[in-house]
Amino acid sequence: MRKARRGVAWVAASSLALTCAGAQTGGNPPASLTPYIDVHAHLDVADVSGSMQAALQAMPRQKLSAVVFQPLPFTAADKGLYDAQPILAEAKKYPRKIAVLGGGGSLNPMLQQAAGTRDIAPAVLEKFKARAEELLREGAMGFGEMTAEHFNGTTPYQSVAPDHPLLLALADIAAAHRVTIDLHLEAVPQDMALPALLKSPPNPSRLHESIAAFERLLAHDPKAAILWAHAGSDNTGFRTPELCRRLLAAHPNLYMEIKVDPLDPGLNPPLVNGATGAIRSDWLKLYQDFSDRFVVGTDQHYPEPKAATQRWQAVVLLLNQLPAGVREKIARGNARRLYPKLK
Repeated sequence: MRKARRGVAWVAASSLALTCAGAQTGGNPPASLTPYIDVHAHLDVADVSGSMQAALQAMPRQKLSAVVFQPLPFTAADKGLYDAQPILAEAKKYPRKIAVLGGGGSLNPMLQQAAGTRDIAPAVLEKFKARAEELLREGAMGFGEMTAEHFNGTTPYQSVAPDHPLLLALADIAAAHRVTIDLHLEAVPQDMALPALLKSPPNPSRLHESIAAFERLLAHDPKAAILWAHAGSDNTGFRTPELCRRLLAAHPNLYMEIKVDPLDPGLNPPLVNGATGAIRSDWLKLYQDFSDRFVVGTDQHYPEPKAATQRWQAVVLLLNQLPAGVREKIARGNARRLYPKLK
């Protein structure tokens, strides 16, 4: 069986390599063996309709059955800040195929503004909670993209304790409505220097431990589903299968998205050679042991960037190597539990 799996992995890796060439010559990329739901995607807010059409047109080619769009995790100072509203009206035309999370352009800026204190004024707390409830009434299926630790890139560096009172309040609301919080959190299990691959400034020269606070958020209300974004795209070197295993075992309300970036695999990628090989044995064992807790969250942007390889292609390579039962759960089954209205 081991040899057979290696053969499947080699064929899949070869297919992706051919896809990369095919993408430049008009060829069709290979689709997932199982229809899948992508719970973490972004779009061009300047052309919401066009971006959504690009995703819908890509669905047959990718074997993508549904997609969840969410705003980026903005700060109040970001130019072009937006939240769920520009996306929701268009998304409602495609029920069960497209869903929207909210809060990245409203709740997250409020969270970042309050990051320096735990003594939250009652008026600030009530404004935050009222906005979260409003997003759900408007049609958001959960909250995202929220962030507790985000390195400088598409948005500025952001850091807030994962057990900040505003995030605890959001967990209470998520539990009450049985919706999900999609959280971007770099793994920092102890105070440490900024990894050498990152620049300071604009990032700080030292990072503060955050995993203990993350566990306090998870334990605050076990009915609140917390979806930890970007498992497989590690920027600190500590988002390991071992850390993921420990946290998944301790917190039944913790879920994780699988992201593989073929252009920037980062540290601890789940695929050998970064994004074009077989699944590493430690990640495969983790997916098998916690097959009810992983979903696909590619971080794909629409329209698709002009690149030889897209993020969704690398995740499809990974999915196609999973045992059929595990693949079905991770590809679609678990996402349907987190977002029951999706196809």
